[in-house]
Amino acid sequence: MNGNVKSWCVGCHLSALAGFVIPALGHIGGPLIVWLVKRGDSAEIDEHGKEALNFQISMLIYNVIAGILCLLLIGFVLLAILHVLNVVFVVIAAMRASEGQMYRYPLTLRLIS
Repeated sequence: MNGNVKSWCVGCHLSALAGFVIPALGHIGGPLIVWLVKRGDSAEIDEHGKEALNFQISMLIYNVIAGILCLLLIGFVLLAILHVLNVVFVVIAAMRASEGQMYRYPLTLRLIS
């Protein structure tokens, strides 16, 4: 895998952190844009993009459930845990991508294959 492909693979994962700047759609929008624009350039970029996107969609679903559970107060704790896990797993995935390895996120629903 050449350096340009590695950079885009890392970008697939790290672009999810845009959600902290653009809260409504940044977590999904970042990986989606990178994946849609660069997926045809390399099979590796395509795989990393799908993995990052699947994880962010899964996290969105979990956050909605946790948001509903805020009515029972447990949701606030779950939301905090989900945000920490999101950052940790994204950083791990980006580090693995920079090493040329594929990272399979835990807790991920494989909706895009």
